[in-house]
Amino acid sequence: MIELTHVSKCYGKESILNDLSAMIEKGKLTACVGPNGAGKTTLLEMISRLNRTDSGEIYINGGEVNEWNSGNLAKTLSILKQSNQFTMRLTIKELVSFGRFPYTKGKLNEYCHEVIERSLVQVGLLEQADQYIDTLSGGQLQRALIAMVLAQDTEYILLDEPLNNLDIKYSIQLMKIIRELVDVFGKTIITVIHDINFASAYADNLIAMKDGKLFASGPVNEIINAETIQSLFDTEVEVIERKGKKVILYY
Repeated sequence: MIELTHVSKCYGKESILNDLSAMIEKGKLTACVGPNGAGKTTLLEMISRLNRTDSGEIYINGGEVNEWNSGNLAKTLSILKQSNQFTMRLTIKELVSFGRFPYTKGKLNEYCHEVIERSLVQVGLLEQADQYIDTLSGGQLQRALIAMVLAQDTEYILLDEPLNNLDIKYSIQLMKIIRELVDVFGKTIITVIHDINFASAYADNLIAMKDGKLFASGPVNEIINAETIQSLFDTEVEVIERKGKKVILYY
């Protein structure tokens, strides 16, 4: 379980997160939703210790994140950020192998190769494993990055807008992979999702944020209603139900 207690972050005089407290349930898929500038990315950075809190505490499995040993944290929690820069010319397989670094420090063993191959299969890139990443489409590169995170094989996975650059087919494929990681492999996944309907269709729980504050949190069926979504996004919407899932109409 991940627990955030009165977490705040400022850049200069600008408040990015303001006294945010939330619980992230273990073994569930939690989607962070909300308008641009709500602090969703900053929240993931706080949890992963890529960015330090100004105040408040974040607990992972009962231990405050700033007290974790870096090596142990990297074996427990992985994160995929929105932007990733590479200065080396790498194949897809070489990129994915970086996920094993916390365990072997670059000296891959037989088990590492098994994990890497499994990760490539999961994202549908095994046949392209030797292709260089600078030749990939945006969607292919995004899937390769997801495979790298999968190869890290952590209990907690943080994904910052993983559907960027993906078309409908691969967005659905990726969300099914994420659900399988939760349902079959017991992973705990926190993801920022821009498309509220993907969050509604696939997530277990939602953390809704607005203006750096917690707006609402809880199970999807409790949060997805017209009144809450309209207030969250300042936009008139209609919520309908199809095949047991709630769909937000905002066009």
